[in-house]
Amino acid sequence: MQLDRVLVAGAGVSGAGCAKALVDLGVDVIIADNNLAAATQLADELAGRPTHAGTEEARENSTPRVTAVAASEVDFASDSEFSGLDLVVTSPGWPSHAPLLVAAQNTGLEVIGDVELGYRLDRAGVYGPKRDWLVITGTNGKTTTTGMLASILDAHGERVGKRSLATGNIGASVFAALAATPRVDILVLEASSFQLHWAPSLTPDVGVLLNIADDHIDWHGSFAAYAADKAAVLRAPKRVVGIDDAEAKLVVREQDLSSREFTQYAPRPGQVGVVNGALVVAGDADRETIELARTEGLQPPGAAGILDAGAAASAAYDYGVHPSDIAAGLARYRVAAHRGAVVASIDGVDYIDNSKATNPHAAQAAMAGLASIVWVAGGQLKGASVAELVRAEAHRIKAAVLVGVDKHRIAETLRDQAPEIPVEIIDSVEPRECMQRAVAAAHRLASAGDTVLLAPAAASLDMFSGMAQRGDLFARATSDYSG
Repeated sequence: MQLDRVLVAGAGVSGAGCAKALVDLGVDVIIADNNLAAATQLADELAGRPTHAGTEEARENSTPRVTAVAASEVDFASDSEFSGLDLVVTSPGWPSHAPLLVAAQNTGLEVIGDVELGYRLDRAGVYGPKRDWLVITGTNGKTTTTGMLASILDAHGERVGKRSLATGNIGASVFAALAATPRVDILVLEASSFQLHWAPSLTPDVGVLLNIADDHIDWHGSFAAYAADKAAVLRAPKRVVGIDDAEAKLVVREQDLSSREFTQYAPRPGQVGVVNGALVVAGDADRETIELARTEGLQPPGAAGILDAGAAASAAYDYGVHPSDIAAGLARYRVAAHRGAVVASIDGVDYIDNSKATNPHAAQAAMAGLASIVWVAGGQLKGASVAELVRAEAHRIKAAVLVGVDKHRIAETLRDQAPEIPVEIIDSVEPRECMQRAVAAAHRLASAGDTVLLAPAAASLDMFSGMAQRGDLFARATSDYSG
């Protein structure tokens, strides 16, 4: 894969990673961003960076040229500064209708993203023999499933001598994984719909589609376009699909794709599901049922954890991992912060931080399998409705404590759909005070056997610095009642 001159769109984390990787390979780079100061700072940092491409003599006589430009000033058609480009690499957050990207494509330049660039470089042998790519996507559960699968492959690697690494939206960047020493043999990649949109040739060795629900429609333009980008992982020869999710199921049925299906329920032959407290690959008259792992002790607890573990176990099994390594990897996995961790157990009540549940679909997944919930919710709904969630899960919700800018919208839905559920509204807009009052109310409403669940169904930036601060303050507030 010969690259001499590349324009990188975006000077943020992704753009910086792409630019550094290209400079290391001896490629001249133009960094374009709406924030010229940020682009200039990155270019200055990379100027004079030693290249690792070619022979030692070639490296001594060749220093890649790195320049910066305001995105609005890029003129592919008439400015010689932008002639001779081989490629445009965009940060995944840039939508396809961004003027710079439209202009690039109109002049015949190919536009790809960071994941696609890494994949092409790997397949071209730039970093040595090609790696195996196991790619996970879905509206919800990506990070946990990726972490579980990476843990399984760690156990597998200890036995067979292969090194794996979580990458993509979590862990190391794709380029860091490809250039790592000692060598990484298996990339376990969490991929967003943005990254998949800009990855037209990415063909994973195993592709995992967890679920598909309304999200990022403003970026993709329609639900159909969003679903199509998610389904790109199914170009893999080995496909894993969450059959409990109607939209994911529809994709494989419409495309008539063979896949390993997983479910939180009893599986049909060939599926992965739960039988007598164990994740199994269900057999039939000709094949025995194979136990992959026990469900007791899985993190996060409940249906969401079982589904994520089922996805990871399915992908690992199809990749060729021994069931004993699947069991060992899941047993040692510990859930990442704000994704369903039990942060306190007080007087028979578990307090669960699922601050990452920033949309109704994720919040509903967090509720599944819990019997009696005091629900702490609210924030920025971003136009989403919680009506379907309330209709489906009202039987689990003992009470609701609502915070944030859209708390009254959620309260109204609860009054309309489930008027029997007590609702307490927290008016404070100071983050620490708000969460202390919310936890105090939840503590008062809960009794032994209940779960206090922070699953906001909404974004956090109306009040908090991010979902992490929201979850941290929730966990900290429980210490007032833990004795």
